[in-house]
Amino acid sequence: MKHSRKKNARRYIVAASIGALLSAGVATGAYAGAPTEPSAPSAPAYQPEMVKALATTLGVSEKAAVRRLDREADQQDRFAELRKDRVDTLGAFFAEDGSLIVNAADAEAAKDVRAAGLKARVPERGESELGRIKARLDAKALKSAPAGVSAWSVDLASDTVTVEVNGDSDAATRSFLKAAKSNGAAVRVVKGQEKLETQAVVPPGSRMTFNGYLCSVGYGAKDRNGRQVLVTAGHCIEDLPALAYNGTRFAKGTHTRFALGTRSVDMGIAHVDAGHSIGLDVTTYGRAGTVPVKGSKRAPSGAALCKSGQTTQWTCGRVGSYNVSVTYTDQNGGPDTVVTGLASSSVCTQGGDSGGAYISGDQAQGMTSGGPSNQRCNGQVNSPGSSYFQPLDNALAYYGLTLNTK
Repeated sequence: MKHSRKKNARRYIVAASIGALLSAGVATGAYAGAPTEPSAPSAPAYQPEMVKALATTLGVSEKAAVRRLDREADQQDRFAELRKDRVDTLGAFFAEDGSLIVNAADAEAAKDVRAAGLKARVPERGESELGRIKARLDAKALKSAPAGVSAWSVDLASDTVTVEVNGDSDAATRSFLKAAKSNGAAVRVVKGQEKLETQAVVPPGSRMTFNGYLCSVGYGAKDRNGRQVLVTAGHCIEDLPALAYNGTRFAKGTHTRFALGTRSVDMGIAHVDAGHSIGLDVTTYGRAGTVPVKGSKRAPSGAALCKSGQTTQWTCGRVGSYNVSVTYTDQNGGPDTVVTGLASSSVCTQGGDSGGAYISGDQAQGMTSGGPSNQRCNGQVNSPGSSYFQPLDNALAYYGLTLNTK
């Protein structure tokens, strides 16, 4: 940290997240050469705990949950073909019944969407207009962080910019809400939300340690020069520290877009030291073997999603919205920080769950950023909750990286 504080006083509740790729994790010493078990001859198409969690959430059988996932995958493929054919669409989201609803720019585009076997609607405002409204709110918040506003995001399902308010009434919050409400029905204000904070902790022992603090290993990738890097939450490596796994250094922070009290994006990378590597499987902490990383195709809003974390281990839920902005509160009394470019989810996290991996099927989605300050997960895979993650595809694009996959 650039500001002066006693070392043990700094407590982010976000950083230590998700011990993502540690199943084959950070290979060091003898661990680097550990043989992998042969895969089962007929491996299931989906991670079993994800299927179980989805079945429980929907109140259906596991076979029905698998059919739901198959249908989601088929609809995503159809949507990808529409975009490839340059059909004028404005985003898409999954409805409660599992249907992918495609926002079409006009009646002609809607006809093309329906011809592809998907549901279409022509929204009153649409993604572009809502994005412009949110961008104006971002600009205002970045000048003066609204402590009483937890998050704001484009919600395609309601065709609004949704603003979540936690109750504080400081001047910056009042000014922000006045600007938000000036957009009329295009903005929806939801009250009674909790304050948010990054989720780093300082427990004894860890998966990834730095300067007395703890985070979890995220995804491995390579840069344009072929050098191996770790992709993680930016606040995990704010001071660009050396990172250790099981007491042995394996990487050094090199870039972060997070800084306490200033406009931030919660992404960062660390160069992996020679002789070490980041694994290609996400650990489920013994609940369902490991999950291979085969790509980073972004899952639409409403898609099934799971995360692996140091504190809450393996929890599942659904993707919420993308392009979410939040106000994080520092537990040590430091300045509030507005972070933009996140995604929301119904995946439960707690302090110690940051920096690690969210995955949908076998497609890597992102790294834990933060969540509600007082949230407590119940230890179950489908524990009720919420969290925010930094989308991986944005981090890969920003830093010019190629994800390591199986």
